[in-house]
Amino acid sequence: MDISTSRTLATLVARGRVGIGVTAMVAPSIMTRPWIGDTANTKPARLLARTMAGRDLALGIGALRSLSVSDQEARPWVALGGMADAVDALVTAVAFTSLPRRSRWGILAVTVGAALVSIRAAVSLDTPPGAG
Repeated sequence: MDISTSRTLATLVARGRVGIGVTAMVAPSIMTRPWIGDTANTKPARLLARTMAGRDLALGIGALRSLSVSDQEARPWVALGGMADAVDALVTAVAFTSLPRRSRWGILAVTVGAALVSIRAAVSLDTPPGAG
């Protein structure tokens, strides 16, 4: 993956992460329903979604800010976002059969995809020009 593609993908994932964070803050049930179904409308589920929104906002804003500075500064932010998505994918896979049937494959695909894209972009940001 060339550096331009890596930066574009990292930027898209970071913007998506900010969007997820904002949505989880203002409409938490939208973000939690695919994972937990109808219990997404409960107060505890909305509270948990809002607390997790901070993670996505911080990682997304950090990645966007650092991408505007340098690849070296962006690399850890992009990699950490990928790690967070990998954890999401892992816990989704572990709980797969208890997730709502109509959304479980989509949630797994999104979390695995975001993890792979972010981690691959971070690796590319680490590659000196002309080396890969």
